[in-house]
Amino acid sequence: MADDLQPLSGDDSVLPFQLDRPDIRGRVARLDKALEAILSRHAYPTSVSALTAEAALLTVMIGQMLESRWRLSLQVRGAGPVRLIATDYFAPAAPGEPARIRAYAGFDPERVAGDAAPFSLLGEGFFAMTVDQGPGTAPYQGLTPLVGGSLAACAETYFAQSEQIATRFAVATALSAAPGQAARWRGGAIMLQHLPKASPYAAPDLPSGGDGLMRAADVAAMSDGAEDWTRATTLLETVEPHELLGPLVAPDRLLLRLFHEERPRVWPPQAVRFGCTCSRDRVEAAMAQYSARDIETMTTEEGVLTADCQFCGAHYRFDPATLGFENGATGPGVPKAAG
Repeated sequence: MADDLQPLSGDDSVLPFQLDRPDIRGRVARLDKALEAILSRHAYPTSVSALTAEAALLTVMIGQMLESRWRLSLQVRGAGPVRLIATDYFAPAAPGEPARIRAYAGFDPERVAGDAAPFSLLGEGFFAMTVDQGPGTAPYQGLTPLVGGSLAACAETYFAQSEQIATRFAVATALSAAPGQAARWRGGAIMLQHLPKASPYAAPDLPSGGDGLMRAADVAAMSDGAEDWTRATTLLETVEPHELLGPLVAPDRLLLRLFHEERPRVWPPQAVRFGCTCSRDRVEAAMAQYSARDIETMTTEEGVLTADCQFCGAHYRFDPATLGFENGATGPGVPKAAG
């Protein structure tokens, strides 16, 4: 209940909550140092940084809500100046440990206009989510077109279309500077999801969109929770960017401000840190699927093979003679010996 809420700093964390009255669950996310660690590794234009920050916020909220045992990946591919936004959320390795987030963008610098709306830089394309539960399991992927004017709108359409779960996001990102300090990126967001009490059945006039795609309101209309959903999302629309970004308004206080009549309850927040899984061993394992001839085509004129991590910027150099399955390297994809 509302009296259960405890003060939280909120930065670099995801706060799970539930609105008891309308039976809606949600997450509040704040990224500060983690977001700066992602973006400071790249010289992105402001619009590209804003897209990457939005994708990272969506990923940590969805990943924490799914309680994935390993990884949730979000991938946005477009035909415009921004070709790719990729993120990974890694669940905590053990109770009490932080989750990890990483993200990067691929884009054409000569085509990115300084005053362009971030989402317009993607053009036509798709929004995809992949849930990977770890070794021995098959990853699950779903995708939806780039629609709605934001990555948050794409995620809402994804859940309505692929999962038939009414979902709504409020997201804010900005360059923010404390007195006497350099400007750095901050981001904040709220996610709401309404889970129907029974299996929904689509009404004849759904979906309502002219593009033939389901929307959150369509899914809510399938169950008996449409009125509760409308009330909760109307309250969400009153949130101000500075409330999402913090740090003056803590996440629990924000929930009380928005939803005090909906009886919010919170659970312990999940800490989030920047983290990359790349390593020299992983690159060697990836190269183990190639033959010596393949390795030769990747070798520089100086006689070395190099690899760069797009997420963290790490640079690796290898002696080609130590790579490839013909040189005894092992890893995923290595051909098995005959007999």
